[in-house]
Amino acid sequence: MADKRDYYEVLEVSKNVSKPELKKAYKNLARKYHPDLNHGDKDCEEKFKEANEAYSILSDDQKRSQYDRFGHNAFSGGGGFGGFNGFDDVFGDLGDIFEGFFGGRRGQTSRKNRARRGGDLQTVMQITLEEAYIGLTKTIQVPRLENCITCNGAGTKPGTSKKQCPACGGSGRIAHSQGFFSIASTCNACKGQGFIIENPCTDCGGRGRIEKNKKLSVQVPPGIHSGMKLRLSEEGEAGVNGGPSGDLYVIIDVKEHEIFSREDNNLICEVPIRVTQAILGDKIEVPTLEGKVKLSIPAGTQPEKVFRLRGKGFTILQRNGKGDLYVRVKVEIPRNLNNTQKKKIQEFSEICGKEVYPDKTGFLEKLKNFFSL
Repeated sequence: MADKRDYYEVLEVSKNVSKPELKKAYKNLARKYHPDLNHGDKDCEEKFKEANEAYSILSDDQKRSQYDRFGHNAFSGGGGFGGFNGFDDVFGDLGDIFEGFFGGRRGQTSRKNRARRGGDLQTVMQITLEEAYIGLTKTIQVPRLENCITCNGAGTKPGTSKKQCPACGGSGRIAHSQGFFSIASTCNACKGQGFIIENPCTDCGGRGRIEKNKKLSVQVPPGIHSGMKLRLSEEGEAGVNGGPSGDLYVIIDVKEHEIFSREDNNLICEVPIRVTQAILGDKIEVPTLEGKVKLSIPAGTQPEKVFRLRGKGFTILQRNGKGDLYVRVKVEIPRNLNNTQKKKIQEFSEICGKEVYPDKTGFLEKLKNFFSL
């Protein structure tokens, strides 16, 4: 037992590892070292066996408790790590990579010969902020695998059919016995398909699918956000052996706007105004995504003041109502004044008492109190 590595070290986990983390670590190592993926590599084969042995102990609460107390000595009389019945639970999602492992599926039809769903596809659609606001219908072109029309997805010349692989009997797997392991590897004759195409279709080369560009109409709802996905059911790649098509996911990318920015369902806009407008008040035109509207600027408006225009934002998806438009005014200080203008400003400053600057007056009082302490 002295030559055995610690089971936690084998699975590259800590001793307080949770069951989900243990399972994940095991699956990663099993993928990495599986004999089907490392043909003839004895080192990988040994590591694969070692990982299976470690997981069979640590995944069982009772065995793990014994191992934590006594180490490998807890099982020294058992001649190995016993039967492992959790394989289907652990690897149910790994498909045909591990099919037939421990001899459990040698007599079944190859997974590759079964109907399989086509792959999902993703594409990015770039739209403007205005298009996101009002919604639109846009045509896109997507390259995808479609069933070959000539052979109707069969991969064979019209009038011919596939032949069952004589080497594996149609299972797509060849069983090998290695000590107490019974491992099924992919059949080299049919490449795991379970059949042989003697007369391949001339258009698709026996693959059953060909790549084509498909034009699709995509409806973009008003109020959509950048990063959202639109799902087009069964517009992905064609299925295999009569399986359903996958889906197409259209990812929305909204371009930046030179006037507006967006926060959730609200619009933000900065509008510069003159000092005199801020002092005396005024009515100004401000932009919205539906045109211009009038906004009243009250006398004495301070820089960075934000005005709210209700219902001028984005449509709220799957709900009634709309967001708002927030207008932030930027009071622009005059620059490049001539002598006459400077003189007038100076005269204005001289006739203004502290009563017109309440914020400054209050701050000076606070400073006075602070330094008098």
